[in-house]
Amino acid sequence: MSLGTLDRTPPPFFRQGPSALTKLTFFSALALLLMVADTRFQITQPVRAVIATVLHPIERTLLVPVAAWEGGSDYLVGLQKALTQADAARRDLARQAERSLRLEQVEADNRRLRALLDLRPALTVRSLAAEVLYDAPDAFSRKVIIDRGATHGVAIASPVVNEAGVLGQVTRVYPLSSEVTLLNDKDAAIPVLNTRNQVRSAAFGVRNGMELRFMAGNADVQVGDLLSTSGVDGIYPPGLPVARVTLVDRKIDTSFARIVLEPVALSDAVRYVLVLEPVGMQMPAKPEAEPEVPKPGPRKGGRR
Repeated sequence: MSLGTLDRTPPPFFRQGPSALTKLTFFSALALLLMVADTRFQITQPVRAVIATVLHPIERTLLVPVAAWEGGSDYLVGLQKALTQADAARRDLARQAERSLRLEQVEADNRRLRALLDLRPALTVRSLAAEVLYDAPDAFSRKVIIDRGATHGVAIASPVVNEAGVLGQVTRVYPLSSEVTLLNDKDAAIPVLNTRNQVRSAAFGVRNGMELRFMAGNADVQVGDLLSTSGVDGIYPPGLPVARVTLVDRKIDTSFARIVLEPVALSDAVRYVLVLEPVGMQMPAKPEAEPEVPKPGPRKGGRR
């Protein structure tokens, strides 16, 4: 191949235009001219307005993910804060409710204690304040355990009362506690006096309350009669409320009446009680009988 047929033009990469210094000088002057013209005549302001108007929807579209991210973050932070505050408010409400319940319980205990203190001066026997600890474990009886025992001076058969009336009787004594059999126990019995007509009788405990037994069908007993302790047993002081008559069933086919009673002292809601000393322990001892002196018999024989 001959040399005359070769293309001796340089490739586009190696083609030389204006020099770099010329380009720098030209564009620097153009930039300076545009800045001076824009400052003096505001010639680029319409161009800027057109460009800003065209780019505004694009900017808004591009800001949507950013706004969504920031809004979602704020929502999650606010939701977590709201949940935390709601949880704290619930805890505060629970504490306030517990405090309110404790306050109501303290007020109820104060009312019961004041009632017991008002009852104590009216009693003519010695008394001891006690607190009910728990119910006896026997499911077939009605008994409670109190926090006073033999070391505190509690004796067997001591009456137990509260501000409403008679609750029961101490049937078992331990060194630091005692067992109290309530009036509605199946083995409980107490002599009572009808305050309306002064008729004495005996009340016995049954499963759901009390009843009067061995009362004639024509006995003078009416619904609403209040029964109190008669004081003839040497245990209970006289005049303490015991129960109220709620039902009188006079059957024709039997000579006895069925009389149902409701104890005036509710054993399920009691907490503080008074343990009384049995009346018989405070009675004076019976005087001992003096030995009989034999009377002199008639002398045998006549006079001298």
